[in-house]
Amino acid sequence: MRLSHALLLAGLTATTGSVAAQADDLTGTLKKVKESGAITIGYRDSSVPFSYLDGDQKPVGYAYEICRKVAAAVKAHLKLDKLEVKLNPVTSATRIPLIANGTIDLECGSTTNNADRQKQASFTNTHFLTATRYVAKKDKKLDRIDDLKGRTVVSTSGTTNIRQINEANTARSMGLTILPAKDHAEAFLMVETGRADAFVMDDVLLASLVAGSKTPDAYVISGEALSKPEPYGIMLRKDDAPFKAVVDAATSALYKSPEGKALYEKWFTQAIPPRGINLKLPMSESMQKAFASPSDSADPAAY
Repeated sequence: MRLSHALLLAGLTATTGSVAAQADDLTGTLKKVKESGAITIGYRDSSVPFSYLDGDQKPVGYAYEICRKVAAAVKAHLKLDKLEVKLNPVTSATRIPLIANGTIDLECGSTTNNADRQKQASFTNTHFLTATRYVAKKDKKLDRIDDLKGRTVVSTSGTTNIRQINEANTARSMGLTILPAKDHAEAFLMVETGRADAFVMDDVLLASLVAGSKTPDAYVISGEALSKPEPYGIMLRKDDAPFKAVVDAATSALYKSPEGKALYEKWFTQAIPPRGINLKLPMSESMQKAFASPSDSADPAAY
């Protein structure tokens, strides 16, 4: 009797310990979300069509929708009855610090996944491929990188693009005046009003700004790119493998499914709010491959 009683107690202790261990197993973002009952999405206010404000000043967009689906996957993973999705605006300059300090859990915008940024944050599977080009007014007849020599150009502060144009300026002795803008909308306005000859940015963002401008036909995007194809990804905190695993599984399932393609078409080939502009950017062959085999690689050669 004593032996069986001891075995029973040992079994109960092991079971109780196992349950307690499961509760204690959560770390990092998953633990934070479980305990607070909330997850915080960082959104951009003018990165059309990825993350921007609609006519009611509410966040919408392709990347924003992906983040909402990730939040739903986190809720299901943690078996929560309800999960509050908090929203926090970010800019190019604040997005990485706000991820790092825990203010936001997912950064949903138009952020390039590259080796430098991977030292500061993690990325989930690529949701878009872009390249750095510039937009200028057609009457300036600018198309190649060297056409910008001696000109004034603008790019958004804190982006890969402003670094690339600074590097090109030095390497090619272009004599550029390079102005930083606080966001994409301000940068495009500088070209619109003649304060800058060109705006250097990811080509898809330039396409969205042109499509939404008062006179779309007055602008042209450069034929020559300053970069190889660059992957965009949802950013999350570095060194948080359990959370990343949940996010990766959610995005991989979405991108491989018909829903992923439908989501892409909704934002890139159809009229979008608030003014019904259409970017007319069908899914490229490289994007189709990226969706078929989801990857968080920062290497352009991987695509």
